[in-house]
Amino acid sequence: MKNKELAQKIKELRIRKGFSQEQLAETAQINLRTVQRIEGGETEPRGDTLKRIANALQVTPDELIDWTEQEDNKFLACLNISALSFIAFPLLGIIIPLAIWILKKDKIRNTNEIGKRLLNFQISWCLILFLGYAFVIFSKIVEIEIPFPKISLLNFSGVELLLFMVPVLYLMNGVFIFVNSIRSYNGKTSFISLRLGF
Repeated sequence: MKNKELAQKIKELRIRKGFSQEQLAETAQINLRTVQRIEGGETEPRGDTLKRIANALQVTPDELIDWTEQEDNKFLACLNISALSFIAFPLLGIIIPLAIWILKKDKIRNTNEIGKRLLNFQISWCLILFLGYAFVIFSKIVEIEIPFPKISLLNFSGVELLLFMVPVLYLMNGVFIFVNSIRSYNGKTSFISLRLGF
């Protein structure tokens, strides 16, 4: 492995742990200048130094050395397609991609970014869907008149409109999943417009 790849991975793991270079040096019980030289790609840690840094970052030395991100657009497409499990049950569209994302986010290039965007979209979609269901159920229980006007072209009441929107939401989610799967397979970034910012 090239020094720069290992240096970048050590730096990323250090930042993710919330350590400064000084804190890493102190936790690993090595010289601060050694940490600076390793992260600068000037030297590659070996033997005891590698073990100390790995322990401080809570990974094994083998994981640290082998932890290079691979390019795998097929996997990224499959990550997107895994969200189709929302068809069986809406929350599965979050749970299955989340499990895959957690397992592979540091192993395959762009998995972290695409996984976060996909999960954000699925969480937003589920919230909108469940709020729609809750609104319909609440209006039926309380037996209130929904203050939506009739739509002249479709002649839907408010509740009927919300019930009509459920298949539209499912279709929209499916289309976004397929579009993003194709974009990921072709090495492009995900196109997701519905996000509530989780």
